[in-house]
Amino acid sequence: MTIEVKNINKRFGDFVALNNVSLDFPAGELTALLGPSGCGKTTLLRIIAGLEHPDSGQVLLDANDASHRHVRERQVGFVFQHYALFKHMTVFENVAFGLRVKPRAERPSEDQIRRKVKELLELVQLDWLADRYPPQLSGGQRQRIALARALAVEPRVLLLDEPFGALDAKVRKELRRWLRRLHDDLHVTSIFVTHDQEEALEVADQVVLMNKGNVEQIGAPDQVYNHPASPFVYGFLGNVNMFHGRVQDGVLASGGATFQVPGQPDADGKGTAYVRPHDLDIERYTPGAEGIVVKLRRAHAIGPLAQLDLERDDTSELIEAVMSNERFSHLQLKEGETLVVRPKRLHVFVDAGASI
Repeated sequence: MTIEVKNINKRFGDFVALNNVSLDFPAGELTALLGPSGCGKTTLLRIIAGLEHPDSGQVLLDANDASHRHVRERQVGFVFQHYALFKHMTVFENVAFGLRVKPRAERPSEDQIRRKVKELLELVQLDWLADRYPPQLSGGQRQRIALARALAVEPRVLLLDEPFGALDAKVRKELRRWLRRLHDDLHVTSIFVTHDQEEALEVADQVVLMNKGNVEQIGAPDQVYNHPASPFVYGFLGNVNMFHGRVQDGVLASGGATFQVPGQPDADGKGTAYVRPHDLDIERYTPGAEGIVVKLRRAHAIGPLAQLDLERDDTSELIEAVMSNERFSHLQLKEGETLVVRPKRLHVFVDAGASI
């Protein structure tokens, strides 16, 4: 099923939750709505589900206006952050619930329900827990049962609201991979809400970046990460260093350092260069060396990467850099040493948001 929202507006009192939002969600793809708390992503998801109504705008399902359809008529499966399982029902009965409450004319037979629930529990790899109760399960198991319950009614759209937000980091990572494999098997048009950048970039086919009720950027994970459309997107997707200064004749002057502005030799105005920690070259300082002169304030070298906190000599601002632990060991850098850093890759935005 294709999903399209057109010119959706939603206010809660004076708070603008969604500001004229229009989006397409391709059939069979997994789309992440990504952004900080309060950006409007959950409100949009609830409007698509029919759990919330917009002040204006349309929700189209397979090009048909569903704006006034009841949630039961939209063929939507919904998975919440906090599982919402019935504690007094077994795992089997939780998954069967949606089938049992269908109108009598549409309700499957008891044998059909048993077969369907068995298939779904096998799909989520928890068929051995059919007779357990939710309080006897781990958080990850409960969330997989919640997903099986949502799939039981054969939804044409699957909506997930922070589905792994209540779980610890290790379980979240395992379930992200599991959800991606499950989606590749089922190809149900799916939308999930998250504020976790890593989760969105790892799992989704398409990422929608939202901020203050507006859509900042839409694209494949590699596109939004490598080609951010605004300072917000750049800053939200991973750690970043910012160098503020003045752009003139295509050069950004920041403190005692200068940066070429890629692609715009005639750029002029206030500007900010954005550089990710792994896009910095680091060497020991030698007189006359080109780059930003810094002091190594702290090094955290555990695992495959070494994270360095560097203080600029000219502005005292901190710079975060990352290099392989192997290179860090080879250089034998010591805290307090003077170094030089040079950006290998940077994005410059001029005049508070005009992209260069």
